[in-house]
Amino acid sequence: MTESVGGAPSPLAGLKAVTLAVNVPGPAAAARLRTLGAAVVKVEPPSGDPLMHQNPAWYRALSVGQEIVGLNLKEPGDFSVLEDYLAGADLFLTSSRTGALKRLGLGPEDLRLKYPRLCGVAITGFPSPRGDEPGHDLTYLANHGLLTPPEMPRSLLADLAGAERAVSAALALILGRERGVDGAGGHVEVPLSEAAAYLAAPLRFGITAPGGHLGGGFPGYGLYEASDGWIAVAALEPHFWKGLREALGLGDAGREELEAVFRRETAAHWEEWAAGRDLPVAAVKEPRPREATGVEHRTSTTEER
Repeated sequence: MTESVGGAPSPLAGLKAVTLAVNVPGPAAAARLRTLGAAVVKVEPPSGDPLMHQNPAWYRALSVGQEIVGLNLKEPGDFSVLEDYLAGADLFLTSSRTGALKRLGLGPEDLRLKYPRLCGVAITGFPSPRGDEPGHDLTYLANHGLLTPPEMPRSLLADLAGAERAVSAALALILGRERGVDGAGGHVEVPLSEAAAYLAAPLRFGITAPGGHLGGGFPGYGLYEASDGWIAVAALEPHFWKGLREALGLGDAGREELEAVFRRETAAHWEEWAAGRDLPVAAVKEPRPREATGVEHRTSTTEER
């Protein structure tokens, strides 16, 4: 019978993943793999994951159900601990620069020789041969026109999109290994810059550009000020757009008419009003803080072995 995590089906039950990835994209990918049922061992440097210091709550949320092991991979004894984990693993997830992994003997060629069945997913900033160039979510978004200075983005879009790409890449590798004649694993790069480029496609094609159909050009899809905040109106399909105008008694209304009406009531009122009429309208809300528990954390040392 398939095991479950939190009552949900676990298609990856029995699969073992080892991750060196810290910060956001790798841990987010590892958390998703764990949700799907994989057993995850996360190897952190002696200083820990930077995210643990930057935002402990999110770090804990992304680490739930995983075994966290602290290792100094420059020490032969600690490196041998990692090798033991990799010998029994199905997947190896990294987010270090390409050169750093090669210097540790963890490049794709090294892994293929030592662990032929191991599937490797390397989250990088840029595709080869640019794997050693520095970057972070903010710079990837900047490169593809996804920022509106001076405001900072409200989410880490490239990081999280890259995490989902890393998960799908991992699943494809494992499926390919299981279907392959020799049962060998493979290796793939997941550049975050390409994830950002993918997210920028609606802007690049113009549909979300200022004045584009989903960028303010169509009044049935946009943000409107209520008496105490804002609402998001997404009456995109013709039947929603027609239903919204009819319910408001506005006939062939445009943006100005909608603005005048929506300012009369609160955002909560319009959300409730729309729910009763099967219309896609939501109050713009602030995110709620969330805590997480269930992290198994230990530090391995050579003396323990």
